Amino acid sequence: MKFVLLFCLNVVFLTSFAQKKSTTSFNYRAEIKRTDGLSVIFNVTEIVVGNKISWIIKNANERLKVDQIQIKGDSLIAELPFFESSFHLKKTKDGYDGQWLRGTTTGIGAMPLTLKKSDKRIILPVAKAQRNVSGRWKANFIDLNGTVSLCVAELSQVGQTLTGTILTSSGDYRYLEGSVAGDTLALSTFDGCHAFLFTAHIAADGKLDNGIFTSGPTFKQPWNAIKDAHAKFNEDEAIMRPKLALSNLSFRFPDLDSNMVGIKDDRYKGKVVIIQIMGSWCPNCMDETAFLSHFYDQYKNKGVEVIGLAYEYSTDFARSRKSLLKFHDRFKVNYPFLITGVTTSDTLRTEKTLPELTHIKAFPSMIILGKDGNIRKTHAGFTGPASGMHYDAFRKEFTDLIEKLMKED
Repeated sequence: MKFVLLFCLNVVFLTSFAQKKSTTSFNYRAEIKRTDGLSVIFNVTEIVVGNKISWIIKNANERLKVDQIQIKGDSLIAELPFFESSFHLKKTKDGYDGQWLRGTTTGIGAMPLTLKKSDKRIILPVAKAQRNVSGRWKANFIDLNGTVSLCVAELSQVGQTLTGTILTSSGDYRYLEGSVAGDTLALSTFDGCHAFLFTAHIAADGKLDNGIFTSGPTFKQPWNAIKDAHAKFNEDEAIMRPKLALSNLSFRFPDLDSNMVGIKDDRYKGKVVIIQIMGSWCPNCMDETAFLSHFYDQYKNKGVEVIGLAYEYSTDFARSRKSLLKFHDRFKVNYPFLITGVTTSDTLRTEKTLPELTHIKAFPSMIILGKDGNIRKTHAGFTGPASGMHYDAFRKEFTDLIEKLMKED
């Protein structure tokens, strides 16, 4: 009798444990709604293990895990892993409805957001793709003054599914995903900061025209493109440069623990030093931080140091620290982030922090110092993993340069 009772209790316990740990998942089509009627679409997979929920935000090959999710009744608050960014939602019969909140230079901005159960992404009128737009494109983006910015679009189309990225002098537009239907293409991405939508008409001559690029709640810009296997942009237009042939830097700012750190400290003497110009609001800085964190762990015992100089949305130290800690913790960063106390929108940000250089034009940017402390190279933007072979080429060029500088007396 005792044996039977114990057996029954074990069955009940194991059944209860299995129920608590059961895993279910749901796919959602997320839609950020703009005031002009256009929407930025992305995909989310919700994973439920017992009473715990986590999300995976999906753009092409990128997977961003969101695991800081609070549930109170029918309300859900998801703190995104990067940036000052979160979802505030309420449960509906087929998903969620609420807002995407994001920190800006003027405070907190909000945009309507809905999630509905679906495996689809961008839905275009039902029609087979008339053309394949795979390849390299010379793309022109036109601002309100009529000034043209030359970029390079690299696209890959399989059936109606379209992926790719756009390369600029200040970095790439990361992972874009969408579709082609009839003579129309559409691409989107969302990473907690970028909320981009690209649309264009595929003309009979193969050109892309009547393109519209939208970002965030209101930004809209026309663009067009022509296929060109040798398309390039001017990599030098965003680079800052030393004002003198031989320039030493002299800065000192607090780290995330309020300890003052300066380039003249003993830690950096006689070493190759990589200075990362960044901000916790910057998606390309996220990719660069992932790269530099891994690189530093490999080279920190070989005479190489890295310093991150952060230019944030606010001069408030606590706000900047909280946002930077997301980068620091997610990428296990072992080099210091220094909070300059100068905002990214300050027109005198360079003069106030790095007067030895011309204007900072791009985030991220890099300054590389030789063992003698002199500036040996500056670099603008970051070509991240979404760019494929371009990312591989950058990593090789960067590593070769650092190893060359390490060998100098």
